[in-house]
Amino acid sequence: MSGKAGLSIGALGRATGTKVETIRFYEKVGILPAPPRTSGNYRCYGDDHVRRLGFVRRARRLGFPLDTIRAMLALADQPDRACGEVDALVIGQLQDVEGKIADLERLREELSRLARLCRGGLRIADCRIIEALSP
Repeated sequence: MSGKAGLSIGALGRATGTKVETIRFYEKVGILPAPPRTSGNYRCYGDDHVRRLGFVRRARRLGFPLDTIRAMLALADQPDRACGEVDALVIGQLQDVEGKIADLERLREELSRLARLCRGGLRIADCRIIEALSP
């Protein structure tokens, strides 16, 4: 291991911008392997933990759910396999994101429509937005 060997959980958190509670959670759910312990029973993280946690953080920023990240990490641990399964996971995530964008665009249109109903300065009893939202 190189320069980051022997990191405490706090140092790993600072090195990766990850909260200690999140690191413990990732260990608990099997995303991050448990590190070896020192003779004083402290966690002792190495470069592999830093790299793996960096991968997880980037994948989370892209919106991947933990189950998909776990699957990608399992695939990454088998470097001689074909990458078709990873491609499929990414394409699935892209489709999910495109669906969310379409939903947000519909939401924006509806909110814009409601905003155009407002004539301003009226009493709530005469509010066209409240009227449009009422069953």
